[in-house]
Amino acid sequence: MSEIKLFRYGTIVEELKSSNVLLEKEIQKVIEDNMFEFFGVHFLQSEWSVDNDKRRMDSIGIDENNCPVIFEYKRTVNENVINQGLYYLNWIINHKKDFQWLVLDKKDKKTAENIDWSSPRVICIAGDFNKYDEEAINFIDSNISLIRYTKFSNDLLMFELINTKTVENIVGDTDKGKNSSKYNLVTFKEQYEKAPETLKNMFDDIKDYIMSLGDDVSMVVLKLYTAFKKIKNFATMEIYPTKILVNFKLNPDNYQLDDSLRDIREIGHWGCGDMQISLKIGDDLTKTKELLKQSYELN
Repeated sequence: MSEIKLFRYGTIVEELKSSNVLLEKEIQKVIEDNMFEFFGVHFLQSEWSVDNDKRRMDSIGIDENNCPVIFEYKRTVNENVINQGLYYLNWIINHKKDFQWLVLDKKDKKTAENIDWSSPRVICIAGDFNKYDEEAINFIDSNISLIRYTKFSNDLLMFELINTKTVENIVGDTDKGKNSSKYNLVTFKEQYEKAPETLKNMFDDIKDYIMSLGDDVSMVVLKLYTAFKKIKNFATMEIYPTKILVNFKLNPDNYQLDDSLRDIREIGHWGCGDMQISLKIGDDLTKTKELLKQSYELN
């Protein structure tokens, strides 16, 4: 484990002592109470039961991409939380109706009807992971993230993304287009395949730039768009026959808007963010890349 030091400075310099020792339920309650602020996930229920109450997921939610998210908390170094999380992930994939009913009960009908099953995932939270945990997820064909927490004093909590694995469309082709066909929508993959080569090249150029911003960036291909995230989304992209749309998690009030760069806070749109740029064939990508860098750094 790499040692992280945090200091308060002013007239004197004081090192804040770190700890990952919390009561078993304390870290779970803190995360459930602040799940969207921490991870971009809407909390649904604690201790959700499966297999006729024989087992219970620690926390369950639905993220900003409308994908199911399971949280499991590791209390001891030797606890095999990864396998446990994968068991629950497999259970949810095979019991979609149960999850849909939960979303309907805790959220609303629209959210329940538009669950995106292309990228359900597990987030494992622990005070520490051993080297076997960190290596194991590289060989797992599922979406899973390991996040280490460190507590500083009474009101400072740090989350560190240790490792993440993203797998494209882990539910397979059986769900392809189910919800999208209901609303006569074309999936992202279909849009990409139909786009002209020049636009595909632009999209790939932007994608490669985003992935180069840091080792903590991951890409998730969803039903209707592609999301780029650290722990939470910071940008999303769509591709169409004549344009590419890039959304940023930036405040439009801080920017000079024009015909291509617009405020989408009051406009229906796919993906995350409050600001969007529309790119056409031949457009310069300098401004887009600068905005992507800012969104990455601020989120």
